[in-house]
Amino acid sequence: MRLNPAFRAAPLALALPLLLPNPIQAQQAIPETIVTATRIPTEAERVPAAITVLTRQDIEERGYQTLAEALATVPGMNMVQTGGLGQQASVFIRGTASRHVLVLLDGVPVNDPSEANGAFNFGNELLGDIERIEVVRGPGSSLYGSGAIGGVINLVTRRAPAGVPLQVFGDIAGGSQGTARGALGAAGSLQGWNYMVMGQGLTTQGSDATPRRMNNDTKETESLRAGAGTARFGWTGGTTSVEGLLRWRENRLELDNVPNDDPNYEGNDRRWFGQLRAETGLFDGVWTTGLRAAVTEDRRRYTNLPDSRSSASTDDLYRGTRQTLDWGNRIRLGDIGPFSLAGLAFGVTHEREDVEANSGSPSFRTTTDASASSTALHAGLQARLGPRLDLSAGLRRDAADDYDGFTSWRLGAVLALPEVSSRLRASAGTAFKAPSLYQRYGRIGSFFRGNPNLEAEDSFAWEVGAETDLPLFGRSDGATASATYFNTRTNNLINFNRSFSSLENIEKASSQGVELGLVVRPFRWLDARLGWTITEARDEVTDAPLARRPRNVVSAGARIAPTDRIVISPEVLFTGPSPDTASYDDSGNFISGVNYNKSGTVLNLTASYRVTPAITGYVEGRNLGNSQWEPANGFVTPGRSLLVGTRFVF
Repeated sequence: MRLNPAFRAAPLALALPLLLPNPIQAQQAIPETIVTATRIPTEAERVPAAITVLTRQDIEERGYQTLAEALATVPGMNMVQTGGLGQQASVFIRGTASRHVLVLLDGVPVNDPSEANGAFNFGNELLGDIERIEVVRGPGSSLYGSGAIGGVINLVTRRAPAGVPLQVFGDIAGGSQGTARGALGAAGSLQGWNYMVMGQGLTTQGSDATPRRMNNDTKETESLRAGAGTARFGWTGGTTSVEGLLRWRENRLELDNVPNDDPNYEGNDRRWFGQLRAETGLFDGVWTTGLRAAVTEDRRRYTNLPDSRSSASTDDLYRGTRQTLDWGNRIRLGDIGPFSLAGLAFGVTHEREDVEANSGSPSFRTTTDASASSTALHAGLQARLGPRLDLSAGLRRDAADDYDGFTSWRLGAVLALPEVSSRLRASAGTAFKAPSLYQRYGRIGSFFRGNPNLEAEDSFAWEVGAETDLPLFGRSDGATASATYFNTRTNNLINFNRSFSSLENIEKASSQGVELGLVVRPFRWLDARLGWTITEARDEVTDAPLARRPRNVVSAGARIAPTDRIVISPEVLFTGPSPDTASYDDSGNFISGVNYNKSGTVLNLTASYRVTPAITGYVEGRNLGNSQWEPANGFVTPGRSLLVGTRFVF
């Protein structure tokens, strides 16, 4: 049975953030081995979760430059970016809030602790050093802890090729809007040692984030200068491996101060990430144990000066640090009574967050200076009952020093029906989002104080899904159809109290919907895909629709390869009308209440030509229809653009 991307299973690096095999073993195992809610390697078709995996090949053939571009067409997801390259981008998965998405880098959480709600900015990340992007939809706290209510997104960095002492790779491109992009790296492995180093950068004059419909639009563009560097070194001997990773990323960008253009508003966003990990196999590999230590440091600064368009004066600084220590284990249990292929995973995770933030005007100054720690125990179990039913269970207890903590769980089952080339999935679980340090200890002037007694936001979610191969076009899997129904209820959501002097756990929300998918393979040279997500998300207290959750999101794409040298990848994204609570009319006046942004359609096209086995030329076209769609009211999608470049691997 051939898996639809909406159900494709994640590799070992996704759900097992500590117990990674050595780099050579990882590359060999990824196509056959995945890890699901129990952190235990298993076959793809036994995974009880809706998962999308974007490979390095997908990233290159579809022309994705940034993480925001790559995630825009993932099922169950709505991407909202406030302008062009480098601008703030938020993800809403299955109708949950943007702060309810947990992002990992090689299995380590990298959400910025200094962000007021602990949300992740998807507009920052370039993809030159990323091998895979893996998205797990649904509750993931039983594996990853706080923040994984809507889902988990893991960025897996490039690794050394097996048995190759030196491989040099890179990319260079340029095009409209004054855009230039480049990357250069080297990787290899020899006699147990492996390494990967690379640097990448992008510069662009950018696009105007203010819609032309607004009378005060000056057509001023928002530029971006972005850079990143990554270094990985490792050693493997027998069943023992040791590895270190260091990654730096920094963006310098111009911003708009909606609803006005603002030529003096600038930002600087920088992250340092480092980790060390080691693992070894015991008792002939029956028990694998490992230890990982990681540190993430985020620094953001935003400055503004008064001008003829705006009297704003800003110098905001945010610093957030997260320290992570993991000890993880997995044990192969084998056959136990009526169960086979049984396995157990367990471990301990400790995290510490520190925040220093100072923003706003002198009379409206927002400050946070706080730290917090948490420790979690987790365990997972998986086994097969009979020849076709796979069962899994996960349990985690997070204990914190300044809130009550949370116990999360998830159960899942997969039933194979080979007689009709189908499989059925079902899962249910709980998840939570701990209150951020700003929500607990932040201050605004003399009138607002955070609430140190806040409880965690929590959810219960369940889903059922099916996938079927259809015998069409003279082959058993000429088409694959899939459908998943999801339902999520979130409680204790944090919001302002009635006097706006602090925060309370006073909100409830619900979301439900369907993810529909179809992959058609009519010819050897053509794969076409269609995804349609229908979401109904509402505030349970007011019964109002939740902002920036459109009811309908439809994506379509194809891989057309008429020869072994040419690949053409068209992609269309349609987003239906979306409710918004921050809206502006054409004169820049604020409109109160819930208003709906108009629907929008964006057409992208990437074409690649392999000149030699080592060199490929390509053309990337974005928003070819020059849509003026506003993903968020007051911010327009970038206009038509074209980029021409070449990539190489020697």
